[in-house]
Amino acid sequence: MVADIYHIPVMLQQCMAGLNIKPNGTYVDVTFGGGGHSKAILNQLNDNGKLFAFDQDEAAQQNLITDPRFHFVAHNFKHLQKFLRLHQTTQVHGVLADLGISSYQLNNEERGFATRFNADLDMRMSQEQNLTAQQVVNEYDQKQLADIFYYYGELNNARKLASVLCEKRKAQTINTTQELIATIEPWIKGKRNRYLAQLFQAIRIEVNGELTALKEMLKQSLELLVTGGRLVVMSYHSLEDRIVKNFIRSGNTEGVIQKDFYGKITKPLKAINRKIILPSEVEITENPRARSAKLRIAEKL
Repeated sequence: MVADIYHIPVMLQQCMAGLNIKPNGTYVDVTFGGGGHSKAILNQLNDNGKLFAFDQDEAAQQNLITDPRFHFVAHNFKHLQKFLRLHQTTQVHGVLADLGISSYQLNNEERGFATRFNADLDMRMSQEQNLTAQQVVNEYDQKQLADIFYYYGELNNARKLASVLCEKRKAQTINTTQELIATIEPWIKGKRNRYLAQLFQAIRIEVNGELTALKEMLKQSLELLVTGGRLVVMSYHSLEDRIVKNFIRSGNTEGVIQKDFYGKITKPLKAINRKIILPSEVEITENPRARSAKLRIAEKL
């Protein structure tokens, strides 16, 4: 598989600048994908530098890099600390995360991530996990579905949508992406493509436990980073970005400001970019996936 087809790295130069790479440092790319960001990191490391890359999607392994400085971990980044310890690594100089779904996953008809294909309701990032989108749609109760659609998809008619699905599945199991879309078509509000994207996003987040994994990864990254180490995170929707923003501001994903015994605010991180970094119009034209990308960079104090 050609890595560029798998996934074109978004805001590559901004990410590299954000990492502030030390040639002999140790870095982690927690979302390897097509390997574009990893290759750029390796290009700035000397023989003593080291790069660990995580990806739970088996397809990403077709893009592995042959380099003695490169170490691939075929697991979810929520296990970041555990697997780095197995590699005798307890401190790193930078962590990079390009969140969300890859171009390859969206373009692969069989995975069920895209609204434009007719595929089984799957949406698993890793084929080894048990829960599928089909199970969520057909087995979750009405309240569970409503909560997922409202909180993860930010759909205003989440309760109605859940009710419609529960009625439909009484007569017939909803097995494919197009069966799902046909079922909810009359209740789509606003722009159709946006609504469907939000619906699929909600189900995908639930299937893969994405927000829980993100929170775990951020917490572990803070513990792993050396003083002056950089955390570089690119998100693609408001739920992820809110978590990252809260974490950088307060050191926890809830955004609760901590104070010491004397009432002084304690902040383990400082934001490097005052304003959120967005892709240029040129990049968006060349790579439409970059349109919704938001980049935040922080340094450990």
